Amino acid sequence: MCQITKLYHNFLYFLHRLQNIKRSFFAFLFCLPTSLLALLLILLLVYNGSFVFYIDIPSFPARISPVPAKFPPEKVAGESLPKFASSALYVLIEENPPVIPKTHLPPYQKQNFSLVPMNSYLGSRPKKARNRRVKFKIPCLGAKSRSFSAIVKGFFQNSSCKIKFFMTWISSLESFGGREFLALESLYKSHPNACLVMVSNSLDSRKGRLIFKQFLDKGFKVIAVKPDYDYIFKNTSAQEWFNRLRKGNVDPGLISLGQNLSNLLRLTLLYKFGGIYLDTDVIVLKNLSKLRNTIGAQTVDSETKNWTRLNNAVLIFDKNHPLLHKFIQEFTLTFDGNKWGHNGPYLVSRVVARVNGRPGFNFTVLPPSAFYPVDWRRVRSFFLGPRNEQHSKLLHKKLELINRQSFTVHLWNRQSKLLKVEDGSIVNHLILASCIFCNSSLSTL
Repeated sequence: MCQITKLYHNFLYFLHRLQNIKRSFFAFLFCLPTSLLALLLILLLVYNGSFVFYIDIPSFPARISPVPAKFPPEKVAGESLPKFASSALYVLIEENPPVIPKTHLPPYQKQNFSLVPMNSYLGSRPKKARNRRVKFKIPCLGAKSRSFSAIVKGFFQNSSCKIKFFMTWISSLESFGGREFLALESLYKSHPNACLVMVSNSLDSRKGRLIFKQFLDKGFKVIAVKPDYDYIFKNTSAQEWFNRLRKGNVDPGLISLGQNLSNLLRLTLLYKFGGIYLDTDVIVLKNLSKLRNTIGAQTVDSETKNWTRLNNAVLIFDKNHPLLHKFIQEFTLTFDGNKWGHNGPYLVSRVVARVNGRPGFNFTVLPPSAFYPVDWRRVRSFFLGPRNEQHSKLLHKKLELINRQSFTVHLWNRQSKLLKVEDGSIVNHLILASCIFCNSSLSTL
């Protein structure tokens, strides 16, 4: 019993000594200067942080240094086209229009170029793919199985075409809907003897040809054919650019490559064959056969009435027209896959501003009311039905103006694809006036 008592007293003495040591230690710390205490705490944090936040980063192959694009210097456009009369009430006028730069292009030199798969872009590829040089493949379309040239030329010759139309479709077969079908109906409603070549991978198929069956049964002339890029771009500056893109030497950018290829295809198709190019969201209201070498303005300056921007959704040009040659050359020299519209509407605006007034270029720029009677920022108003009697009168006034002044109406599918066509709206009236089969549900438009 005495031994247990002695051990207990020794244990209490040991605890008492520990408490004294603890008090002494903290007393020592509190006696230290504040700065020294802070330093000790920082050192402890650094020590702990070196273990808590340590990350084992694997080694990656060295990046290939990108070659910066070198473009010729630009100069502000000084001249303008003849003034247009005031267009329709519903054309959006830019109060502060952007200045269209004039680019001095150097003489064309052969370059080494190539191509990336459709809808593939640098930003969506894995990091490992971006850290090394990658060769992209574009399917050999049409060249081996059948000749694009023979198909298109044979189609035009055998069909006794009065007027030639081209469209491109870069999306899937399933996404070809009522709006695109209406565009075809309106084309044939105004041009029953026209020949249409739809350049598309998805539509040149057994299922794709079923879409055109109703038109073929009515005697309308239409074919879908896969693009043979080697043939279409041959003997143009697009040929070298395409070769570089195909080898991976051109950055396709973040914008859909298919969209940019469509911008180039429409130019080269018209350059090789001549005719009319239309986007698949353009409703045709009048016959276009009397127009030659024509492009349309999208916006005009509110004061000078001069155009500030052109668009490439409707293009009408003769074969080998020099302006088309300039368009193609501008595309290959200034291609930028990261800026929306840079290789499309802005491209044609730059070139036309630069060549305007020069000899050898005979073309016409029509006011917005001709092809683009509504700007993309106000296209929603065309889908709305009348809200009251006053609004109904305004819609009818706009519709009368369109019927009198416009050849086409661009529906700006990028901005309006989710809008529903309301009863009594301008688009509703255009559908009823332009349809042939008139069996498309308004909800699909």
